[in-house]
Amino acid sequence: MDASINTMIQDMGKKARAAARAIGAASPAAREKALLTLAQLLEEHRESILAANAGDVCAAEASGLSGPKLDRLRLTPAIIAEMAGACRQIAAMPEIVGALDSQTMRPNGMMVGRMRVPLGVIAMIFESRPNVTIDSAILCLKAGNSVILRGGSEALRSNVRLMELVREALKAAELPEDAAQLVPVADREAVAELCRLDKYVDVMIPRGGEALIKRVSQLATMPVLKHDKGVCHAYVDEGAECAATIPVLVNAKVQRPSTCNALECVLVHASEANTLLPALGAAMKQAGVLLKACPVSLPLLTLGGANAQPAGDDDFGREFGDLTLAVKVVSGLDAALEHIEMFGSRHTEVIFTRDMERATRFTREADASMVGVNVSTRLNDGGQLGLGAEIGISTSKLHAFGPMGVRELTTTKFVALGQGQIRQ
Repeated sequence: MDASINTMIQDMGKKARAAARAIGAASPAAREKALLTLAQLLEEHRESILAANAGDVCAAEASGLSGPKLDRLRLTPAIIAEMAGACRQIAAMPEIVGALDSQTMRPNGMMVGRMRVPLGVIAMIFESRPNVTIDSAILCLKAGNSVILRGGSEALRSNVRLMELVREALKAAELPEDAAQLVPVADREAVAELCRLDKYVDVMIPRGGEALIKRVSQLATMPVLKHDKGVCHAYVDEGAECAATIPVLVNAKVQRPSTCNALECVLVHASEANTLLPALGAAMKQAGVLLKACPVSLPLLTLGGANAQPAGDDDFGREFGDLTLAVKVVSGLDAALEHIEMFGSRHTEVIFTRDMERATRFTREADASMVGVNVSTRLNDGGQLGLGAEIGISTSKLHAFGPMGVRELTTTKFVALGQGQIRQ
């Protein structure tokens, strides 16, 4: 064990715990000022951010980082503008820290309520995307938490520059800079040390590939909110409007295939296979998608000229993260639900149907953080669902399930108001 890393992480934990009390007690106006200042700093320092990111991308390309991971790593002026917009959107959201969710009077006259309070200190370990640094910081600060971030080594230059701006914004708002900290080293031992920091950290959030999630879950001595892989399915039901379904399936796969809410498998009712699959094959070929097909679907897809090949044993239940899509013909809704239960990752599942009874059953029985009817899987996103930015999509059921916005980064405590009541 590297003693210097241990000392550094312990020191960060102490500072984060001290800052958590101050940031939780800060006025809404102070936290709003920090977020608005950060938005301005991101815009003013766009070129230095892009320069830092270019260094990361250049090094990643030289090391042979895969195309999907490079896509997640790369920042653009548009992404920086989105980050600044997220700061302003979160700043404008109603204050929830200290709000009473409910209040009832007990028979003895005592008023009992549930008050929204910060989680405390949040540690997050994530890969690739530098914009996660900003999204995580602003959400945690809006919810009154302090945060320790450890990004992937491939994005270290970008993350360091972004965190410098976050801390500058906190200082400008007269808030403790240590409410937001970044582990500044790429050493893997820092991850292990952070996972053992339960004396100071209240919640750990891993966000990334399967190996990262597994390692953090095994090492962490504090509660873990998993943001696991996205094996997202779409089931095309009997009687579905196939012509309208295909553009949505293409969007779900192609719009940004490296994201966790991209479509990874299409399940097609046997009665719709002859109509849907040739057209789907043609559309996916035009979009550059490779199809991994079951024996029934393969000849039908090739009728449309698809770039298709037989599915291997591990192609179902796989997060491809690129322009590859699994296709399987199933006998009906029961078979589709069984397949999802076996291969899904509790992320996103959708059904395309005109039958409301089957749609209702699917939304109740498909085990996922978002279930949809006649929509793209790409819509499982904090912004699309009205949360503003998100810290990630939780595939755990405790204490949050789905996109985690400001509200999901708080908890509740009971508040009892009385006039001298005692227990009889």
